Amino acid sequence: MYIYTWYQWLLFFFIYCFIGWIIESTYVSLKCGHFVNRGFLRLPLLPLYGSGAIIMLWVSLPFQDNLFLVFLSGMIGASALEYVTGWTMERLFKMKYWDYTNNPFNINGYICLGTSIAWGFLTIVLTEFIHRPVETVVLDLNPIVCIVLCGIIGALFVADTVESTKEALDLGRVLESMTKMKAELEEIQVQMALLKAETADKLSDLRDEQIQRAANLKGEAAVKITTLKAETAMRTEETINALKESAERGLEAASLFKETAGKAVPDLSSLSERLQSLTENRDKLSKHLGFYRKGLLRGNPTASSRQFGEALKELKERLKN
Repeated sequence: MYIYTWYQWLLFFFIYCFIGWIIESTYVSLKCGHFVNRGFLRLPLLPLYGSGAIIMLWVSLPFQDNLFLVFLSGMIGASALEYVTGWTMERLFKMKYWDYTNNPFNINGYICLGTSIAWGFLTIVLTEFIHRPVETVVLDLNPIVCIVLCGIIGALFVADTVESTKEALDLGRVLESMTKMKAELEEIQVQMALLKAETADKLSDLRDEQIQRAANLKGEAAVKITTLKAETAMRTEETINALKESAERGLEAASLFKETAGKAVPDLSSLSERLQSLTENRDKLSKHLGFYRKGLLRGNPTASSRQFGEALKELKERLKN
């Protein structure tokens, strides 16, 4: 069985990618209550299903007379493919494009018992019912027609894959940048709060100090005035100089108070400017969602990210609005 040419295998791959897209899009659309173009690509193709179907056909070859072994081999083969694909995509794109973390008996969120069992039954359905009519159609096609179809679909598939991969990598970088900016924003807000508190404490201390100095100067002036009245006219000039010195000390203290109070202003201004700049840049990143990025987010509603979960949630919310 399954003795095909390279272009027939490739056409099988595209056919099962399309069938997989129909299954997934229908299921997710019904679950979400609106149409969802499911998958990583914008074309109606799901490469995981195409690859899974080819693997199912191959691993079940030795067990065609035993449905249980067909089920078991398909379940193991497809689950292994799903795990490796999910793990690789998360490492590349900083996101899980499907996440079974909330499903029972899952392994790192990439696969779970329910989907693995579904893969097993799908292998039986594929080998016993689906592949035979598909095989008949493909084998009846003129080789030139088959090659032309593979060429056209293949070119579109490659172009879509390249663009989707590029946008997914960019989306991962956007999530990383948004997360870093948020951490920096929070740090600046803490610094501003501490600086304001510190400035308020310093101003309060300086105010108390100036009140005390003013009281002391007032007392000194009263004493000197009393002394001035009691002393002779020869001491008048000396006392006046002493009063001038006291007044100068008061002016010096007032100047120090003004200088210290103004020291925090440039720091607060600098932090405020940085805060505004970061907020604007982060807002621009979250708003810049092109066709492919919107498609990636809408087509994978269960996508998650361990590192950048808050940023991903923010993008999803912005997309809804």
